[in-house]
Amino acid sequence: MAKGSTLVEQAMNTIRGRIAGRQLVPGARLPSIRSFAQLMHVSKSTIVDAYDRLAAEGIISSRPGAGFYVAGHTAPLFLSELGGRVERAVDPLWVSRQSLQPDDDMLKPGCGWLPPSWMPQDGLRRALRSAARAEDRNLADYASPLGSAALRQLLARRLMERGTDVSPDQILLTDSGTHAIDLLCRFLIEPGDTVLVDDPCYFNFHALLRAHRAKIVSVPYTANGPDVAQFAAVLAEHKPRLYITNSGLHNPTGATLAPVVAHRLLKLIEEHDLIVIEDDIFADFEPEPAIRLATFDGLNRVIQIGSFSKTLSASVRCGYIATRPDWVEELVDLKIATAFAGSQISQELVLTMLKDGSYRKHLDALRLRLATAMRDTTQRLADIGIAPRIVPRAGMFLWCSLPAGLDATGLAKQALQQGIVLAPGNVFSLSQSAAGLMRFNVSQMSDKRIFKLFDMAIRAAK
Repeated sequence: MAKGSTLVEQAMNTIRGRIAGRQLVPGARLPSIRSFAQLMHVSKSTIVDAYDRLAAEGIISSRPGAGFYVAGHTAPLFLSELGGRVERAVDPLWVSRQSLQPDDDMLKPGCGWLPPSWMPQDGLRRALRSAARAEDRNLADYASPLGSAALRQLLARRLMERGTDVSPDQILLTDSGTHAIDLLCRFLIEPGDTVLVDDPCYFNFHALLRAHRAKIVSVPYTANGPDVAQFAAVLAEHKPRLYITNSGLHNPTGATLAPVVAHRLLKLIEEHDLIVIEDDIFADFEPEPAIRLATFDGLNRVIQIGSFSKTLSASVRCGYIATRPDWVEELVDLKIATAFAGSQISQELVLTMLKDGSYRKHLDALRLRLATAMRDTTQRLADIGIAPRIVPRAGMFLWCSLPAGLDATGLAKQALQQGIVLAPGNVFSLSQSAAGLMRFNVSQMSDKRIFKLFDMAIRAAK
């Protein structure tokens, strides 16, 4: 509750929150005055006053002898008001909004992508010139529902090289990795279903699942993958329908799934009839493919998704879903219903760069550049007393413990005043147990002002 608010205002805000979160829909009966007073630990007169004020505002209506009911149409969905709202200034959606601002002066060590200068600009321009010479239909018409057949064939070969046996007909192209997860959530879950995520996990999983009205539960993530014992306990207690994870180069920790953990997880997944979405967006950062659940599972219960926004271009929106054959047609229908068709130009750009060899050369150089940035950033952070919890084998993220006395959320607020976007630990943690942790993007850590900010904060905390 807001500090300094009266008991009546607290009761009113609770009802407003339930309406905003669709727990109370238009026409729904509100709790009785007696039961709500007991729930809020206040007097019945306080609830009477709160209901009268809400009725005066037109939010609820009174029906003599029948109680109070939600009035009007369904309220707009405010994601910022769903779930554990602690500080709007540093919640996941706010971090993303600040990172996406086109401000060249803003430093973004908390964002989740590479700087534009690290992307294959020359290759993209060549691919764009090639696309401009394509047939008229490629420039002006809708893409097919499944997406480019040539690109799906190439993706199938790439997945098989990593150990996932899949045919092109099992691949559906999407506009992005987020679009892929959104489609799968529409397909697999209903409002109120329970979904399991890692703790910590990519923070937009939280926001997307709240948009689908899912109940979210979490399991601690270790250096080798989810804590298996707690994974089993969560499955037994909450019976989730779905589990969303990164198996390779986990976001934000940088951890890699161990083979023994993967086998134990798959046994539990089968035993509890669980479906898994394996977000493999960071696969191309790996020098050698690590373990994937989809590889062991054969795309039976595990769905693999990916995109090229992290390695090729965030402007070229192209992702994919690789799944069991009998689900593809239903997913195509959902794609048509919600997005109609994908971007034919984006698909052709990706296909061109994958076929001409420029993407492979770019990845070779990118891995080396990231490894150098990882080493240099780790050392510079260590010099001021900040250490990674896990030393990742590749990728762009360092998941670090801050020195005692430093609160990541408070530091993120302070940094924003200086034009620096940080990613404090609790935006990734459903349990809010990462107050002393922070994710750093090593590709965005070259500016000395970032280290100066932390050095000053650490000195002030001593």
